[in-house]
Amino acid sequence: MGFDGLVVVSDPYLQRRFTQTDLRALQAQYAALRDAAPSGRLRLRDLPAALTSLGRAASTAGGKGGEVRGDAEKENSSPEPGLTDEEWASVLNAVARPDHKPPQHDVNFEFFLRVYAEMQLRLKGARKVRGDGGIKRSSSSSAAFLTASTTTLLHTISESEKASYVGHINAYLAEDPFLKNALPVDPATDQLFHLTKDGVLLCKLINLAVPGTIDERAINTKRLLNLWEKNENHTLCLNSAKAIGCTVVNIGTQDLAEGRPHLILGLISQIIKIQLLADVNLKSTPQLVELVEDSQEMEELMSLSPEKILLRWMNFQLKKGGFQRTVTNFSSDIKDSEAYACLLNVLAPECSAKPSPMSVKDLLHRARLVLEHADRMGCKRYLSSKDIVDGLQNLNLAFVAHIFQKRNGLSKQMKQVSFVDGLSDDAQVSREERSFRLWINSLGISTYINNVFEDLRNGWVLLEVMDKLAPGSVNWKMANRPPIKLPFRKVENCNQVLKIGKEINFSLVNIAGNDIVQGSKKLILAFLWQLMRYNILQLLKNLRFHSNGKEITDNDILLWANKKVKDSGKHSRMESFKDRSLSGGIFFVNLLSAVEPRVVNWSLVTKGEKAEEKQMNASYIISVARKLGCSIFLLPEDILEVNQKMMLTLTASIMYWHLKRPTSYLLDPENSSSTETSSISTSDDSASESSIDDSGTR
Repeated sequence: MGFDGLVVVSDPYLQRRFTQTDLRALQAQYAALRDAAPSGRLRLRDLPAALTSLGRAASTAGGKGGEVRGDAEKENSSPEPGLTDEEWASVLNAVARPDHKPPQHDVNFEFFLRVYAEMQLRLKGARKVRGDGGIKRSSSSSAAFLTASTTTLLHTISESEKASYVGHINAYLAEDPFLKNALPVDPATDQLFHLTKDGVLLCKLINLAVPGTIDERAINTKRLLNLWEKNENHTLCLNSAKAIGCTVVNIGTQDLAEGRPHLILGLISQIIKIQLLADVNLKSTPQLVELVEDSQEMEELMSLSPEKILLRWMNFQLKKGGFQRTVTNFSSDIKDSEAYACLLNVLAPECSAKPSPMSVKDLLHRARLVLEHADRMGCKRYLSSKDIVDGLQNLNLAFVAHIFQKRNGLSKQMKQVSFVDGLSDDAQVSREERSFRLWINSLGISTYINNVFEDLRNGWVLLEVMDKLAPGSVNWKMANRPPIKLPFRKVENCNQVLKIGKEINFSLVNIAGNDIVQGSKKLILAFLWQLMRYNILQLLKNLRFHSNGKEITDNDILLWANKKVKDSGKHSRMESFKDRSLSGGIFFVNLLSAVEPRVVNWSLVTKGEKAEEKQMNASYIISVARKLGCSIFLLPEDILEVNQKMMLTLTASIMYWHLKRPTSYLLDPENSSSTETSSISTSDDSASESSIDDSGTR
């Protein structure tokens, strides 16, 4: 099929041996080893030490939300002792072929794959089961640490989580016109994973989590979709998932098309989590101000993730009920159901019944009584009594979030304190904060941010972003890692950020490191815009289609867009990125049609004259661009108000997609015959193309 992101190897055995997800993850591991090598090239003689070093690094690196793995896998993926010299020699001899080069020569990706495949075969033969069900190494060691990043061995999924998410889907999407004939899904089968193969359910679920994210007119909803149309839905799904805050590292359209259970379940988990936590913030629920006493606590609360705010709310309510312990997690701290029993009694005492959960010693029975109390107050069951006793974190989080949605117990009369006045942001400032936050989180850096104005103040995240966009620019020896208590250490980080900015020609007049530490919204947004613009222009500059490495300018993007539209036979044009005529959306519809004629359904395009028509066009443009393969973070309001910055990013993203796509053979969408055309971007990256290096390795 030749979709972007497909990893092809010449050895048929290796192509059969590994799935596409395996190959992508192993390609990234190979690139990491190669880049870490002293010479920048991985030599055969260096392979044992490099793999062992990678194993140690894997043991200390925590997975992010988008790297979806089951709990059992996480527990069993810790690195084992390195291979002995004899074992390494045996492995290398086993994969040796006449065309292999001496030790001083480079190791290519396929040789790396053969070594890994041999390790896996030995791993399966060398392991034996311990009495506790764990895995023990016998006479041979293994490269178990690599299995943490691939899908070949240990991808167990939680049946409890699957059942919970299926219940959520059945409850919330039962009346959907397209899905109602396929629902309810039976949680005891793999029906869920088959149902997601056309991409429609996942798109609908995203809109359920954040209404309006996807213009449903852009979803292909025919009863029988061809491969092209399914791929468009999957591309739209992944780009839209990024746009609402999901982390989709190592998930591609091919994984969704294959219905890979652990990846699909992990993506669904993130989407549902976003839906359930949507109101756990000061903007949606200003009554949360009741949890704080002064402006310092308010700043702390604003910087917390929704999960931590939920914990703080829970402890606030538990304190009212006289509960003596502090709940610090949604797992071990609530296994005994005591916190739940107290919480529900505080929030809904009228729904309590006898016997009281606290009078019951059996933990399963106590948990069952807690769930019955929740049922009486109208809360959905996201877990079973056994899930509570087992401490399943995701399901307990979902349960508590739904309790918060149903009855948060906070005062309807928000207390009048001076620092509440600072909560209301200008609408455009709020939208820009959202766009920059989602963009930063899409870069694949190690820190996930919840609030741009709070989370960037120590400078560390900005250093991570600078290092991502301009590799090698950060002097990490001079950087201060969080937690940072001393203010001047934060200023040092921010000063280095600005120093790098000046080196890459940012305009930094009247901004100092302390302005970022103090949380100056105007200056932080201005700096982030320059970062995003730099990222876009560098990506365009690095494309092979652009000759001589000439710097790309905003005007180059403008001229390209106008030429594409004119060459397609349309007469619309934009004079600048603040041209008020852009609010009608016609120019961008023409541009999208010019780069891929079949992606626009003209029967859905309005004249863009009345306010309602403009709104419909703006929503459609964003979804069509994501369906095409553009990773963008703007809202329809940005088009309606002609936000100059967002108009540039939208145009540049379409330009980048158009220029980077290779020409290959695909199935014709109409007659499924083989025809030469341009392939669809699968969005199989970490939400921003900045993660691609010069060799194309992700």
